[in-house]
Amino acid sequence: MPGGRLTQQERQQIALGLADGLAYAEIARRLDRPTSTITREVMRNGGPTAYRADLAHRATERRAHRRRHTAPREQGAPAQGHGRDSEAVREYEETFTTLFMQQGLPKMTSRVLTCLFTTDAGSLTAAELVQRLQVSPASVSKAVAALEGLGLVRRERDERRRERYVVDDDVWYRSTIASARGIAQVAETARQGVGVLGPGTPAAARLENIARFSDFISESILRAAEQVRDVLHTKPEAGSGATAEPRPDRG
Repeated sequence: MPGGRLTQQERQQIALGLADGLAYAEIARRLDRPTSTITREVMRNGGPTAYRADLAHRATERRAHRRRHTAPREQGAPAQGHGRDSEAVREYEETFTTLFMQQGLPKMTSRVLTCLFTTDAGSLTAAELVQRLQVSPASVSKAVAALEGLGLVRRERDERRRERYVVDDDVWYRSTIASARGIAQVAETARQGVGVLGPGTPAAARLENIARFSDFISESILRAAEQVRDVLHTKPEAGSGATAEPRPDRG
């Protein structure tokens, strides 16, 4: 039933689709499910190469069992503000976490980053992350260290001298710039191979094309990021749920 929990039969169809090399979107279409549902299901149960329908079904039953029995303990977690639907927020956080995992981040690192992105303050203490995610302090510490290394979070002290982990308005800008520079390094390395493999050879031509493509993409990303950086600082209009009209720098 679309919108309900996946059945064991649906999980078997997912496993068959993965074995046949089908994309998530095609598996979702055949099951009449959102693509995000299939993506989240696969990524939380071993990924496309290790997914097993029977194991995934049992894991889901265990998670549901744990949620039922830990509900009283989690009642101390901060309530959702602004009239938000707690279940809808949880589902959205799982979707966002899955997206970060697809981009290569470990699961706990993805969960911490999602938690920081979806809190209104944009910052949380270690204790608050432990409470919200129901994990150990050591897990949070390791995830934060990884995010710091990627330039996705920073630390600061609040008025009570507690250490807070922050995702500020420029974090996505810095991440984009780092990505563009990484692409530029690909271009530089590819171009070095032209001389090594011999100009005019098929391999050298391939590398030169990669270098030219990567140069263009890197320069375009850097230029666009500078032009629209102010969009990341757009604030909600006073007394309204809408955001103010962004005014990117077109200079």
